[in-house]
Amino acid sequence: MMTRTALVVIDMQEEMATRTRSGRDRANPGAEAHIADLLALFRARGLPVVHVHHDEPGSPVAFGQPGGAVMDCARPAPGEQVFVKSASSAFAGTGLDAWLRRQGIGRIVLVGAVAAFCVTTSTRVASDLGFQVILPGDALVGFDIPAHDGGRIDAATVLRVTLSLLGADFAQLVTTADVAGLL
Repeated sequence: MMTRTALVVIDMQEEMATRTRSGRDRANPGAEAHIADLLALFRARGLPVVHVHHDEPGSPVAFGQPGGAVMDCARPAPGEQVFVKSASSAFAGTGLDAWLRRQGIGRIVLVGAVAAFCVTTSTRVASDLGFQVILPGDALVGFDIPAHDGGRIDAATVLRVTLSLLGADFAQLVTTADVAGLL
């Protein structure tokens, strides 16, 4: 029997576009288009789509702030499940785990933002909870980060290390183009 698969879209909110427009070093400038393609694929096949939005009062992604609005490329369609989180993990206090299990979903395709933060945490937690995680690296938004010893680590390096760590033990790494063949 095939494991039921859902698409989980994390934190695709306007703050990501604001950071990009500000000139922040970013990996995967085509991530929004890849996410839109995956949404179209899952919707066309009648597969479950889940959206997780971050609402943290006082932060740029808080609901009611410009950065908290959902990006056009990732707007939920009627009937799609939406969870709201205030922590890094899509599973922390959201009910996502229970909802996926009630739907008979054992495998998730996880996309969104930010690769080294909420995507990483959510991937690791999903794996620890027993879900198979498929991670299309080209559908992840990634930014540079401050280095612990000064300076900055460029976005491409951060994404490369993030994917390498997650692919070593927590997720199956693929491209957006690979996903259709896995469903």
